[in-house]
Amino acid sequence: MSTNPAQAAPVDGSGEGAPDARQLRVILIAVSMALMAVIASVSGLNVAQTEMAVDFETSQSTVLWIINIYTLALAALLLPLGAIGDRIGRKPMLIGSLLVFGASNVVAAAAPTAEVMIGARVASGVGAATIMPITLAVITSTFPEEQRGKAIGVWTGVAGGGGILGMFLSAFLVDVADWRWLFALPIALVVMALALTLKSVPNSHERSGHSFDTVGALISVVSVAALIFCLQEGPERGWTAGLTLASLAVGLVAAAVFVAWELRRRDASLLDVRLFRERGLAGGSITLIVVFGVQSGIFVVLFPFLQAVVDWSSLLSAAALMPMAVAMMMASGLAPRLSMQTSPRTTMSAGIALTGIGLALMALLVSVDNGYLSILPGIIVMGVGMGLAMVPSTEAITRSLPSEKQGVASALNDVTREFGTALGIALLGAILSAGYRNAIDDKLDGIPEQAAEPAREGIATALEASGSAGSSAKELVDVARQSYIDGWQQAMWAGVAVMAVLFVYIILRGPNQAAPTATEDEAKTEDTATVAAH
Repeated sequence: MSTNPAQAAPVDGSGEGAPDARQLRVILIAVSMALMAVIASVSGLNVAQTEMAVDFETSQSTVLWIINIYTLALAALLLPLGAIGDRIGRKPMLIGSLLVFGASNVVAAAAPTAEVMIGARVASGVGAATIMPITLAVITSTFPEEQRGKAIGVWTGVAGGGGILGMFLSAFLVDVADWRWLFALPIALVVMALALTLKSVPNSHERSGHSFDTVGALISVVSVAALIFCLQEGPERGWTAGLTLASLAVGLVAAAVFVAWELRRRDASLLDVRLFRERGLAGGSITLIVVFGVQSGIFVVLFPFLQAVVDWSSLLSAAALMPMAVAMMMASGLAPRLSMQTSPRTTMSAGIALTGIGLALMALLVSVDNGYLSILPGIIVMGVGMGLAMVPSTEAITRSLPSEKQGVASALNDVTREFGTALGIALLGAILSAGYRNAIDDKLDGIPEQAAEPAREGIATALEASGSAGSSAKELVDVARQSYIDGWQQAMWAGVAVMAVLFVYIILRGPNQAAPTATEDEAKTEDTATVAAH
């Protein structure tokens, strides 16, 4: 089995040859805007939970479903919709998904009830599940080999830093206007992306000699949906709750059935699972799961730190993440060149090491007194590390599948991100919460019980309960903030340990071949399936 399946020769929509430099820039802008719309919608509503609960007169549980159902639909449908895009054509699928995504966001912005909002968010997730893999597949099937790495670097930078930018803009809109204006950003991005796609993005698709793997697609939906549901609901319902354990069991059984089915289908499979034996696919996937897990987990623990410990507003807290986004995007632009000059494994290892160092800095330097400045060096170092690690990981995944499967390769890349996000939020959040509770239990002597009991639940409830602590109010606030720091440090050190294990794995098993030259790539395309341009 080849470790470097061939990539598609660049195609355009006119049949008149490869796109010129100007058209390639427009294509990259179009897919970046489409991707930004999807990423911004993942994190945007988090800043408006209270406002939605009041407007819809609904519970916090329902509000969490409004937020989580989007991610659930997105993750579950990525693989089958990416494969369908390979067959039908990437341009028409991108246009159709942008229309679905844009229309559902319009409905969400005007939703009169929570039920309508949930339906709109499901539709948005369906559109996003096509947009994400198609945007990357357009890059890998259109850009010539010598420019593909740089384009993937831009895509990765948007995927990594776009969530932070979207969160900041969302917090700004909630502060100055109304939470319903949160949907203005993705709608505007969709309109611009649609106009550029219609004008400049070429089409390509797979000419397949076998039927679509419908059974494999359905099993993958069940497996991913059940596992993501487990990770989302575990922190809320409890990890030993019946529904949590049932969803975990369904997800694992479906995953095992999926592997068995795909091995049976072999060349006619949705995803050739045998490719995970290869260094590129395995190393890239594991790295993305861990890096995105750490990033998402950091967001979960960072916002309470900034709002409850440092006492900043939602807008200022979101702005505090911008240095990470800038560092990540700059490093993403540098990563392709480093990979070519050294190797993907070296670049990935450097990024993983820097991410671990950033986490260690945030564990060692964090303090209540120095607030944001105590964690800023760690945030910046982490951003650089994640940018360096994500780009070669993404490229390793896309290069591991043949040209006619680039929609599936891109979808797999996105699925790993979603799993990493869910895992990071669940695990780092749980470690911090446990560390906080253990620390504050030892510091509540002398605090009135009516204030001490809610203080054990979390720092937000502790600050709220300080009003009923009488003369002990300041002491309760101080011990709650210090306890959060104690839990924070435990979460950071756990992240360092995970990054250390990943570093050793990539050193031993990471992809060690630089991208082949254009000449080598063209030679390898001779024996692969044809990508048709329309």
